[in-house]
This record gives sequence, C-alpha cells and structure tokens, in this order.
Amino acid sequence: MSTHSELPKFVVWAPDCTDEGALARRLAVRPSHLENAGKLINQGIFRVAGGVLTSDSANAAPSDRKFFGSCLIVEAESLEAVRKLIEEDVYYKTGVWDKEKLLILPFMSATGLPPVPS
Repeated sequence: MSTHSELPKFVVWAPDCTDEGALARRLAVRPSHLENAGKLINQGIFRVAGGVLTSDSANAAPSDRKFFGSCLIVEAESLEAVRKLIEEDVYYKTGVWDKEKLLILPFMSATGLPPVPS
C-alpha cells in the first residue's frame, strides 16, 4: 500500500445542478455528506474539500450563502478510485451534483497540501 505522499492527486470539480430543488436537496443531505467527508479527510484521502459559493455569497451571512458546487483535492491510487468515491457520495446519489458536468483530473500541486489530521 502506498503512503499518501506517494499517491497521485486529483482535483474534483462537482458543480451543483441548477434546477429549482437543487439547494433544498443539498441542505437536506448535507449532514450525511459532511460526516462522510470528515471520515475521508481524517483518512488523508480528501486533502482539501469544500463548497464553492456564488460570487454574491462571498460576504453573505452563513444563512444567505448560495452554493455553486464542490471542489476537492483527492489522493488515491487512480482516477477510477476517485470516481468510485465520488459516485458513493450522497450529493452524487441524490442529484445535488450535476453528473454530466462533474470533472476529475490529475493534479500536480505547486504548493504543499495541509497535513493529514492525526
């Protein structure tokens, strides 16, 4: 088994669907999504992860923020392994993320990544 520093890195761009119910779906399953993402962060698989906000949400109160999608940097054996993780996520399964626009690409960081939580 490879150590995390030896594993390939991938950037995931997962834009949200834009239909009227997309935000409600996101908020309904968010606790489950965050619980699973937290486990993957603690395992050192998700190295950077978060929601991407609309430009008008930059200075908005937390209750007024609007999501545009999610962005992650993932360490895994292969692109296929990353795709499997993403397809198992509740945001993918419940139609929060737009499956047709989702991108997973190899990533080469010019800076260090945050340390894996211990």
